[in-house]
Amino acid sequence: MEIILKQDVAHVGYKDEIVKVKDGYANNYLIPQGLAIMATASAKKVLAENLKQRAFKEEKIRKDATATAEQLMAMKGLKIATKAGENGKIYGSVNTIQLADAIKAQGNVDIDRRKIIIKGDAIKEIGTYKAVVNVYKDIKAELDFEVVAE
Repeated sequence: MEIILKQDVAHVGYKDEIVKVKDGYANNYLIPQGLAIMATASAKKVLAENLKQRAFKEEKIRKDATATAEQLMAMKGLKIATKAGENGKIYGSVNTIQLADAIKAQGNVDIDRRKIIIKGDAIKEIGTYKAVVNVYKDIKAELDFEVVAE
């Protein structure tokens, strides 16, 4: 039986995919659980139209994400000022929240802190570091930033 998956199902397929499964599996599990619908001719047309519209939206989102990534990579001289002792040790540590705030203040780019990954261990000393920003699914931007004493 051909079905259209409404969400990802392990060992069967991914959302909006047309797959063939055994009749009993479709009728007794996938369809009653709301994981799939029957692949009728009208359902296939609706799926094709939805995929076409989603592809258009996806292209726009991807273009915006690429522009944001280029803007982040072009950002030079990103500095985070923090309190530090005489030997270069920071009181506390620098985390993604401070980095996101610095990006917003210095580059005027609003990035969610959960999309930022600081390479290495926690930042507890003054110096230059690298971070990776996951702008969109497979679009990443690597940026350098410097932690300085106030």
